[in-house]
Amino acid sequence: MDKEYVGFSALPNQLHRKSVKKGFDFTLMVAGESGLGKSTLINSLFLTNLYEDRQLPEASARLTRTLTIERRGVEIEEGGIKVKLTLVDTPGFGDSVDCSDCWLPVVRFIEEQFEQYLRDESGLNRKNIQDSRVHCCLYFISPFGRGLRPLDVAFLRAVHEKVNIIPVIGKADALMPKETQALKQKIRDQLKEEEISIYQFPDCDSDEDEDFKRQDAEMKESIPFAVVGSCEVVRDGGTRPVRGRRYSWGTVEVENPHHCDFLNLRRMLVQTHLQDLKEVTHDLLYEGYRARCLQSLARPGARDRASRSKLSRQSATEIPLPMLPLAETEKLIREKDEELRRMQEMLEKMQAQMQQSQAQGEQSDAL
Repeated sequence: MDKEYVGFSALPNQLHRKSVKKGFDFTLMVAGESGLGKSTLINSLFLTNLYEDRQLPEASARLTRTLTIERRGVEIEEGGIKVKLTLVDTPGFGDSVDCSDCWLPVVRFIEEQFEQYLRDESGLNRKNIQDSRVHCCLYFISPFGRGLRPLDVAFLRAVHEKVNIIPVIGKADALMPKETQALKQKIRDQLKEEEISIYQFPDCDSDEDEDFKRQDAEMKESIPFAVVGSCEVVRDGGTRPVRGRRYSWGTVEVENPHHCDFLNLRRMLVQTHLQDLKEVTHDLLYEGYRARCLQSLARPGARDRASRSKLSRQSATEIPLPMLPLAETEKLIREKDEELRRMQEMLEKMQAQMQQSQAQGEQSDAL
């Protein structure tokens, strides 16, 4: 007799319906020198216009401009699937004459998102935690240099243990194919030499189909991605409409794999590895931050040092960042415990009053 059907095979459908109903969220950071096509590429990737209200500063204003953090959100729906995309931009990066320590606001922002998530996890209402952690950082590299500049190395070294980094060569249509491959190899060698970790693609499972394995291999070989962005539709040869850039010598098609790596970047970022980027952020990067916080809390005198550092801090670079959320998290936990204690006392009083009223009612009935 065949084994009776129980129904466990329907579990994936349950998870699918629940995930679709809840929706997905993804936080993407873009960083790099101004003028490398960051805004255009983001609009091209998600077929939206996140920068319609942006005002570009003049060249004279950029000389003294400091790095700021801008957050923009948009909800994208495709085929009944909703994704809440949060874009974190870093205008002003590398624009000033003195760029020393210009990456510190980015480091502080990433740490603050970890801190906020740790607070929410320690609170009472853990069901509706808003995940604002940065899941991926697209770092744009100039095609006109000979690889990574000292500023690029300093930035990547400061954030490579806090966020998934995906290096991108902007405005790749300024390079010949041989120049692009030479620049890619130079950047890969520099990353290895400087011991900078970037996002590592997970290995394909043995049961994956051959097409997926081929695409995965192409994406791995494309790093750093050499991309061209454009939201303009042009006609190649006057017949076929394509998104691209038209020059006197021809047309660069954004979605042509022979022209740039745009398709591989979009496939990796959206279609194949979005969930893995989120899992690496939570399981590896955030857990590392959380472990450092717990270790700091366990060390003798950590609380006193954190309090003194908070009262007498002079600059963000002199403070061990994980120590700041510990004191505030402990305070929040104590407040929640006190609130629970008061609620428990109130419930006990109410129960005593109800029992007293019930006893009086029974005495009245007996009389």
